[in-house]
Amino acid sequence: MPNQPANAAPAPIEPIPAAGYAGDVSCQTAYRWWQSGQAVLVDVRSSAELAWVGFVPGAVSVPFKQWPDMALNPDFDAQLHAAVPPDKKVLMLCRSGVRSIAAAQRAAQLGLQAYNVLEGFEGDANEQGQRNRLGGWRYHGLPWRQG
Repeated sequence: MPNQPANAAPAPIEPIPAAGYAGDVSCQTAYRWWQSGQAVLVDVRSSAELAWVGFVPGAVSVPFKQWPDMALNPDFDAQLHAAVPPDKKVLMLCRSGVRSIAAAQRAAQLGLQAYNVLEGFEGDANEQGQRNRLGGWRYHGLPWRQG
């Protein structure tokens, strides 16, 4: 597993309970579950975000909202069902771990065991408005690509 930056907080071992879906998990826990085959990693960011900011190789792209107006994806339910076998957990990943909460809640309504990935792909913005400095998939050194 990739090394964590020296200033990274330790990852919780167990999911944190949440209202309306199975729970919140750290990026590191999500990575372990995904790599072990227990879960499907679903990136709910728009295609523009994947192209411009980067993506996780092997993650399934099912946008929750679509670029450019960020309207809800009318095919989200069908695309999610096609991507996630009923016996697998689903891990929802977005930019900062906020939009993925709504996606996890929707997935739970569809009968899936859904988790939100805390911090998302880029984490929260710091005091200078920069992401990838306070947390997120990339910050923790987990696999990603750009381009």
